Amino acid sequence: MEISSYLANPIFDKILKSGASIAARKFLKRDPVAAQEKIFSHLLVRGSKARFGMDYGFTELTRLPFAQAYPLYRERVPIRTYDDFRKDYLAKGWQVQEGRRQLLLKDQTWPGKIPFFCETSGTTAPSKYVPFSMEMFAANRRAALDLTAMYLHQNRDSRLFSGKLLYMAGNTQLNDMGNGIKSGDMSAITLSHPPLYLNPFIAPDAATAALPWEEKLERLAHLLLRDRNIRAISGVPPWILLLLKRCTELGKAPLPSLLPNLELIIHGGTSISPYRHEFADLFQEHPPHFLEVLPSSEAFMAFQVHGDPQMRLAPYYGAFFEFVPFEHLNDRGIPPADVAAVPLAEIETGRRYAVILSTCAGLWRYHIGDTIRFTARDPLFIEFTGRDKFLDRFEEKVTQGEVEAAVAGLNGHSGADIREFMVGPQIAERRHLWVLAVGNGNVSGINLADRLDKALTAQNDDYATFRSQGRIKEPVVIQVEAGLIYRWSKEVRGKLGGQSKIPHIDPTLEGELVRSLVEFSKQG
Repeated sequence: MEISSYLANPIFDKILKSGASIAARKFLKRDPVAAQEKIFSHLLVRGSKARFGMDYGFTELTRLPFAQAYPLYRERVPIRTYDDFRKDYLAKGWQVQEGRRQLLLKDQTWPGKIPFFCETSGTTAPSKYVPFSMEMFAANRRAALDLTAMYLHQNRDSRLFSGKLLYMAGNTQLNDMGNGIKSGDMSAITLSHPPLYLNPFIAPDAATAALPWEEKLERLAHLLLRDRNIRAISGVPPWILLLLKRCTELGKAPLPSLLPNLELIIHGGTSISPYRHEFADLFQEHPPHFLEVLPSSEAFMAFQVHGDPQMRLAPYYGAFFEFVPFEHLNDRGIPPADVAAVPLAEIETGRRYAVILSTCAGLWRYHIGDTIRFTARDPLFIEFTGRDKFLDRFEEKVTQGEVEAAVAGLNGHSGADIREFMVGPQIAERRHLWVLAVGNGNVSGINLADRLDKALTAQNDDYATFRSQGRIKEPVVIQVEAGLIYRWSKEVRGKLGGQSKIPHIDPTLEGELVRSLVEFSKQG
């Protein structure tokens, strides 16, 4: 008999939920500030055995209480972007063996050999390689168990473990970096070492997970319709939506009747707010539960407790948090190396912060590029407010530098005269909407949308992949005369015309700002 069949037994179900309640009560009693101080101390002790800790005098700091050690740590260690980290430490680990590039990071920023690197699209290089240690594996598992325990504790009627979780992973192939080291998507690394006790509860199988996106989406839709034991789905909101819509197309019936046992959707990666109405339309009066999580390649940061309106910051899992007020970031969305950051105890509610992490994978005061806003202190409710000046509503992670370079390319190679611009998401259409303020240049006969599309495809791996897979459709360009965008800024935003900075990337969740600009242009 399968393990899941045993757990469907009422006795085992009762035991499981009793254990979950014990774990949940422990979670609710934790002091997040005390937990951060303990993690900080642990990181210093471990880090003191690596080159980084020796460079910055960690051994001395380990002898001091937090109130004295943290100010010295903040003073000594600069905030680093990925590019800084790559140049200062990661670049030294690259080798060429038998004509192949290999990566070894041993005793540099963390003691021992880093066995995995999360490979993601970078802002200044084709790919970023973020270190991922076995300690980080353990921390992420603790976070997943706490999330599950809280859900079962708060939802005593749950039948979650009498079925399976459908995990919408990205690319599940790992790359060989030599010396026993692997790199790949976060999902691929996670799936490479699943706890044995979870194997009966995870779908799809490895072969399906490794398929190309279009084929995998089709296979997952058929699996969902066929296997009534699937009780939860985990993934990024826009891709979950595509899967569910495909189910309705194949099943030719309302979604609740097609998936009667779907109990839970776990979502993260980008805010669900722009997509809520589409989920509501699909499920009507029979929606499943929704839980938001904020994982990242660097650390697990937050999750939503069942019944809570928002995520809670989860400062218990191998990462020490610092926060830089958003207004202190420069034009590229990057904090100066010596900017004043604050620890968790000093945050203010209602303020938007860039997140700085020091982790048990050997990142120190690392600017991850995500921003959050605290909406309460007890509990530590947060909302994910996007990435620093990123176009990312479809998880494409296009940077402000990339969109500006795309427009500069128009001006430099096509004879166009783009004086100002803004780009934002069209959520329902799954594409980008560009508004270009054109001066005296000649743009007749130029397919501006195609040029911009090709420029972003060349610069950004994620965008290129999603476009080739049809996950993001071709962009739309609206041309307006040069002065209109400043008049809109003055009359609609209440900011003074040409003296006010136009946001090149719409910072709103659903593209409200760029949509407002388009509507204003229609008024003549």
